[in-house]
Amino acid sequence: MKKSFTRRDFLKITASVPLTHLVSRAFGNKVSPYQTSKNLPSTKVVLIRDPEALDQQKKPRDAVIQKMMDEAIMKLLDEKDPREAWQKIIKPDDIVGIKTNVWSYIPTTSAVEQAIWQRIREVGVPQSNISIDDRGVRRNPVFQKATALINARPARTHHWAGMGSCIKNYIMFTPRPSAYHGDSCADLARIWFEYNLKDKTRLNILVMLTPLFHGIGPHHYSEKYTWPYCGLIMGTDPVAVDSTGLRIIEAKRKEYFGEKRPLQPPAKHIFLAEKRHHLGVADPSRIELIKLGWLEGSLI
Repeated sequence: MKKSFTRRDFLKITASVPLTHLVSRAFGNKVSPYQTSKNLPSTKVVLIRDPEALDQQKKPRDAVIQKMMDEAIMKLLDEKDPREAWQKIIKPDDIVGIKTNVWSYIPTTSAVEQAIWQRIREVGVPQSNISIDDRGVRRNPVFQKATALINARPARTHHWAGMGSCIKNYIMFTPRPSAYHGDSCADLARIWFEYNLKDKTRLNILVMLTPLFHGIGPHHYSEKYTWPYCGLIMGTDPVAVDSTGLRIIEAKRKEYFGEKRPLQPPAKHIFLAEKRHHLGVADPSRIELIKLGWLEGSLI
């Protein structure tokens, strides 16, 4: 006797399938998982690249990184001087935490950290009220009292989240990061609200100097899966910044493998940050992408 297909059977199947896949299948791949109403707000993201950003050993050139960051923030905030741009987001009486990422293979880099630190000092913030930290943010007295955060991390594929992103960079503010690893880290955006980080964050920088576009297993790294993209993606919206970086990573994977090769697991925490948690904008149609500098091989 043929068994009937029940609602419970349907729920078991759909629970294991990514939402983007279900939406695409349901509508014949004609729609995206994002809302497309023209009345929804948009956001601005700046991608800047410079072929001189890295030296022959693939190390960042401090002066070039500073110049790139200055040009990007001026464009992002519509100012003609980098100091005036920084003054829009940081005040002299702010206590500023620069959330970096110290993963040994591809860190945020001291060049990026010091470029941020330099401009914050020039705004008038005392040195004692600035700290750069990653894994120690919960114990760091500056971060504990911070009124402003700058979020900077490198882009790379990630075993649990699909992609290491600006959204994910705040996982170290939680006492137990592994608690957010379930369902491909789907709800990482919750951290931004649960730990009062959304309103404090003034700028997000996704470092795309030598991104990792493919990985196998936890903490995997292979230099052959990196390339000198020589870029920075900057914006006030972490979701828009990550969405832009993800598109570049996906394009690089297609270029390298010669076919569309989806991330495993999918980086669904990025679009769920918009759809489920309303942290920011993931829909590319609502992101004003401004490209500066070196355009060859931008992949977007």
